[in-house]
Amino acid sequence: MKPEVLGFIPARGGSKGVPGKNKRILAGKPLIQWTIEAARDANLVTEVVVSTDDPEIAMISRNCGVVVIERPPNISGDVSPVIDAVRHALTVRESEGSPAPECVVLLQPTAPQRLALDIDSAVALFFNYDRTPVCSVVRCEDNHPARMYSRSAAGVLIPILPELSTARRQDLPPVFHRNGAVYVFGSREVDAGAIISDYMLAYEMPADRSLNIDTELDLKILQAVMAGE
Repeated sequence: MKPEVLGFIPARGGSKGVPGKNKRILAGKPLIQWTIEAARDANLVTEVVVSTDDPEIAMISRNCGVVVIERPPNISGDVSPVIDAVRHALTVRESEGSPAPECVVLLQPTAPQRLALDIDSAVALFFNYDRTPVCSVVRCEDNHPARMYSRSAAGVLIPILPELSTARRQDLPPVFHRNGAVYVFGSREVDAGAIISDYMLAYEMPADRSLNIDTELDLKILQAVMAGE
C-alpha cells in the first residue's frame, strides 16, 4: 500500500522582504501556484495542504484543488516557527479523521522552480534510508566559504577558511547550501520540533532549479529567468 505522504505548503499572508509575495504573479501564475502544481504532480505525495492566514491565498489554493487549513493568528507572525504550523495542520487533519502521514514534505512557495521529480526523489530518499530526514541543497560554486571573509575592527579581511583561501575553484572540496525547496521529515522530527537537524540526507538540486525568493531583486531575477530573457 502506498504510504501516506503529506505535502505541506506554508503560505502566510504577511511578508516584509517581498510584500504579498505568495500572491505575486510569476510567469502568469500566482507564486504559490507553482509549488501547488509541483506537489499535485508528485507521484509519492498522497495529499497536499496549504496552511495560510490569508483569504486570497486560501482562494487561490482551493481553486488549484488542494485542501486549505486556516492558520490561527498566534502562529502566523513573522517569527512564528513553521513547525508550529505543521503541528497545527496535523492536529486539524487528525480531528477530521484523516490518517496520520508517514512523512511530511515541506514545500516553501519561495522555491517555485522545484519539480515533481525533486519532490518524489527526496521522499524516496527518506524511505530508502530508514526514514532519515532529507533536505534539498545546491552546490556552492563562486560563493564557496573559501571565498568568504570576516572583518576585523580595523577593517582588515580575515579569511573564513585560511587554508583554502588561495585554492583554485576546481580544487575546493564540495560544499552545499540549503536551497529551501524540499524538506522531508517524519513524526520523530515533528515531536522534537526540529525540521532542520544535525543529521539529514542531502538531495542535491541543480542551480537552475534552486533560486529562492527572499527579496524584490530575487523576484525580478526569477521573472527574467522564467521568461527566458
